[in-house]
Amino acid sequence: MNGQMRIGVALLSAIAGASVSAQEAKPLWEYGLSGFGIRAPAYIGAEQSKSRGAVLPWFIYRGEVFRADGDTLGARVVKQERLEFDVGLAAALGASSADVKARAGMPSLGFQFEFGPRAKFTLAKPDPSSLLRLELPYRAVLEFKDGLQHRGMVLEPELKWMTRAGSARWQLAGSLVLADQRYGNFLYGVPLAYANATRPAYEGKAGMVTKRIDANVRMPINRDWTAFGFYRYDDASGAANAASPLFKKATGSSIGGGLVWTIGRSSTTVAD
Repeated sequence: MNGQMRIGVALLSAIAGASVSAQEAKPLWEYGLSGFGIRAPAYIGAEQSKSRGAVLPWFIYRGEVFRADGDTLGARVVKQERLEFDVGLAAALGASSADVKARAGMPSLGFQFEFGPRAKFTLAKPDPSSLLRLELPYRAVLEFKDGLQHRGMVLEPELKWMTRAGSARWQLAGSLVLADQRYGNFLYGVPLAYANATRPAYEGKAGMVTKRIDANVRMPINRDWTAFGFYRYDDASGAANAASPLFKKATGSSIGGGLVWTIGRSSTTVAD
């Protein structure tokens, strides 16, 4: 998944809440508002970090097949005890080139939306409140800027541990982000028209983008309000595009948090 100020999985997981019990009853649908703040590198390899905040509406629908639930959108075509197959999603905030020294004078990076098929394998469930899972998402990256542009494909094998301590839900994950040449060139390429004495022309490559560790926590305050926080560490040493003049720093951290307000919910519940 992309290296900009990514808000997708951390925020969406905080809104929906990761369920480790297949028998846990949840409303069929919910909606509300979420406010969050995040500080993160402008993109993986950038020297500059930026702080952002936003208030966004959200909607969840937990149908047996059709889903709009956290980081799932579309059809959940397979749900077995050890295997699920669905359509996952993520999102990333844009980065203005005016705020990133290495990209000065280049086009800014617009808001990005990622979606695609995802397989989820349950590897272990030591108790009803804990789960170890391997996820294999393969996603298309779409940039919203001057229309909708396809910017490449990303594969992110992820090992995820989910557990619950009291009312708090915790997630810890490690992943490897791999991308095709089109995405590598989108994020790290320097066209000849934007090359100069300190920023030579460069064509992006396919390969490893970063190695990543994620942690997030979700803590209900009451029935309608939930607080959440998340942290991410990226290590892009050895990345396929480390030679790009836009790649300035191999490691970076992101941190953020916010509140989720549930305005309405269905009286019908489902075993998620």
